[in-house]
Amino acid sequence: MELIWLSIIVPLITACVIAVGPSKNARTTAFVGSLLSLAALTLFAWNFPAWKNGQHFPMVAGADWVSGAGVSLSVGFDTVSLLLALLTAFLMPLCIAGSFTAINDRVKEFYGWFLVLGSSILLAFAARDAILFYIGYEFTLVPMTLIVAIYGGTERRIAAIKMFLYTFLGSMFMLAALLYVGWEHRLASGAWNFDIDALTATAVRLPIATQYWLFAALMIGFAVKVPLFPLHTWLPLAHDQAPTAGSVILASALLKLGTYGNYRFALPMAPAGGAELMNVVAVLSIIAIIYASLICWVQTDAKKLIAYSSVSHLGLCMLGLFALNPIGAEGAVFYMVNHGISTGALFLCVGMFYERYHTKDTDVLGGLAKRMPVWACFMVFFTLASIGLPGLNGFVGEFLCLGGTFIAEHDSQTGYPGVLGPWYAVVAGLGLIFAAMYLLILLGKIVWGPLREPASHASHASHGETHSASSTLPIDLGFREIAILMPLAISCLWLGLQPKPMLDAIRPCAERMLVNYPAQVERVLAESAATAQVTAPITSSETSSNSQ
Repeated sequence: MELIWLSIIVPLITACVIAVGPSKNARTTAFVGSLLSLAALTLFAWNFPAWKNGQHFPMVAGADWVSGAGVSLSVGFDTVSLLLALLTAFLMPLCIAGSFTAINDRVKEFYGWFLVLGSSILLAFAARDAILFYIGYEFTLVPMTLIVAIYGGTERRIAAIKMFLYTFLGSMFMLAALLYVGWEHRLASGAWNFDIDALTATAVRLPIATQYWLFAALMIGFAVKVPLFPLHTWLPLAHDQAPTAGSVILASALLKLGTYGNYRFALPMAPAGGAELMNVVAVLSIIAIIYASLICWVQTDAKKLIAYSSVSHLGLCMLGLFALNPIGAEGAVFYMVNHGISTGALFLCVGMFYERYHTKDTDVLGGLAKRMPVWACFMVFFTLASIGLPGLNGFVGEFLCLGGTFIAEHDSQTGYPGVLGPWYAVVAGLGLIFAAMYLLILLGKIVWGPLREPASHASHASHGETHSASSTLPIDLGFREIAILMPLAISCLWLGLQPKPMLDAIRPCAERMLVNYPAQVERVLAESAATAQVTAPITSSETSSNSQ
């Protein structure tokens, strides 16, 4: 357990060291601190016993914090939360290294807040107490808002305020739902307890009508973070205005708190509500897939295009999760990790050419393979990973999400609900075709074709200058930038060719998350049948009296 807390606390200590130290050391100190956090979490993962046997939180510990309110400092991992925490810790040093030349003002503040952000995300994934989770979940909003508001583009303050309001108000619904379940647990047991397993055991015994509203409240809170249509409108502007490192961690780790929240809280705590509302969430997910894909077709801002593609991709992730069968849930979790890798890498690639040309507009910039062939290779590779090319990491998650949706029909033997089925999968697959088309169109504009550069850069090139608009950067990628992108490329290839170890680790957790659904579905079906029998005679008698 010490390694878990070490991975969370080291970034905070490093942020304090940066605050009191000289600005010239901020970059190196932040990078070393993030590496130490990754090393602690990696060492924990190396000795984690549940990779093969799928034990339910085999290593959990924590002392009482507010004992009278039942709040504890309890942390631990199952394989799903550990994979998402490893993704966060893996991306932190890459984001910090990617900001060495991009952030030149208020350097200490940037790296300090960025480390606090990473620590908050890790706390949310590790928390086994609902209030501790809420603290980590909510506190991510503070550093992320400051990073966007201080270091973003020309509309940075509007983007930061919109992001803050959306996510803060959404999380109020989530907090209210968690406090309600805590109150129900107190009524049942006589004592407050916010342990997630204890709350889940209490929530699944609530009446169906109560679970319906509980699920709706949790869903609203987490849907903002995903973000799910129609609560997604804060994301494209936030991505567009955020600095590159902010966009990477926002897409790769911060948004996963929304999908993880549904996996950890909404679906297990209110299975009857999930069974009743799965069709609504599935429709919203499909709208997100199609709607965001169509918007991407008319985007000329490369960063906004990738932001809208995240809305589409996470719509597919939610669709797989709400197929409510082990295949879809397994694919959704796998897709969470792989979307974080490939989309984070795309934002890094966009940030690298933005540093050189100071524009993201594909109407004035294109054919960069002639100027930046190494960058072009990475850009093509990560785009293919994002659209799900077989052999790369995106394919497996997309296939399982669509497969789980396709077979999501009620099975009387397993009891898993089934109101989705082939038509949902077909429409979602059509959206993925759109996604592949607009990402390939982006490649056609920005990588291939005739060379197009901003007028200021073209005038420098005509005078024989070998440097871009940023005089400290070579025209193509340097060693530092290649070293940042190479681990991400290796991860995309390895997870595409060898997905089985990760899928084997995810499968027991996905099945456990759905363990209450067969019984709850029978409750929902039985209550629906009873309601139909009661209302049918009333309706028929009313009809006969009206005819008379």
